[in-house]
Amino acid sequence: MNPQNPSLRILFAGTPEFALPPLQALIDDGYDIVGVLTQPDRPAGRGKHLRASPVKQLALENKLNVLQPESLKDPEWQEKLISLQPDLMVVVAYGLMIPGHLLNQPSFECWNIHASLLPRWRGAAPIQRAIEAGDGQTGVCIMQVEVTLDTGPVYQCLTTPIGPMDTAGSLHDRLAGLGARALRNCIEKLSRGELPQAIAQDETKAVYARKLSKAEAEMDWSQAAEVLQRKVRAYNPWPVAWCEIGGQRLRIWKAEVVDNVADSKPGALHTGQRSLIIGTAEKSLKILELQRAGGQRMTAEQFLNANKPKA
Repeated sequence: MNPQNPSLRILFAGTPEFALPPLQALIDDGYDIVGVLTQPDRPAGRGKHLRASPVKQLALENKLNVLQPESLKDPEWQEKLISLQPDLMVVVAYGLMIPGHLLNQPSFECWNIHASLLPRWRGAAPIQRAIEAGDGQTGVCIMQVEVTLDTGPVYQCLTTPIGPMDTAGSLHDRLAGLGARALRNCIEKLSRGELPQAIAQDETKAVYARKLSKAEAEMDWSQAAEVLQRKVRAYNPWPVAWCEIGGQRLRIWKAEVVDNVADSKPGALHTGQRSLIIGTAEKSLKILELQRAGGQRMTAEQFLNANKPKA
């Protein structure tokens, strides 16, 4: 793809893997990326060594100008970014607040790629909350950034169905690709001197996607099996649903809803040669893939061959 105006100056802000496809699309399309904002290197791994963000790694591979302020509240950093003279700022899961001083600049637009169909699932965990709630579809939106969280007018949305076995991981990857496609669509118009039409969000339909926590990943067998199966999918790959069986704490990576076995009660454990089934408030949950603390992921059959759990 050859943009009609490759001289369009773009300032990119992003940090995790979700931001990689949009950044790669801008690189591939030959736009002038005047800077790449990403969060400072953070300690990671067992050794807690400093690790560059995925966006920083991609930017350095392509010899782009990497900028890593601790905060954008610093007036010197704000002026430095303005001095880059961007025509457009693209924000994708950057993780730091964009101050109003930058957003109110008349010299450039500021867009965000958000992983939901706004105004549904504003906030930190839209992918996981959409699965957990049982939504039939989700998508990505290109919106104008405002000081308030995910409230800006929307330029474009692309949708995708949520399949019955989709996890947060699989949906994340699909939405990241959709985000790159939506960004290309909008930038092509901007590069021709046209602004995409912005549509205000309906505040009456706004839903907030609160941040995930490890505590909420514990399985509650007093809930219905369908609810718990969605939780397993929503919390894969993090924080991963878990429960205790026979005194062992187990992470549950994959499960399916099945009809109750005889005399099934919430939390009741039923095992066979190849199956591990737990009763719930409605139907039962068949565990397909799990993991012991410090161990490897395994199928329920592999687990049962090595263990004889007790309810």
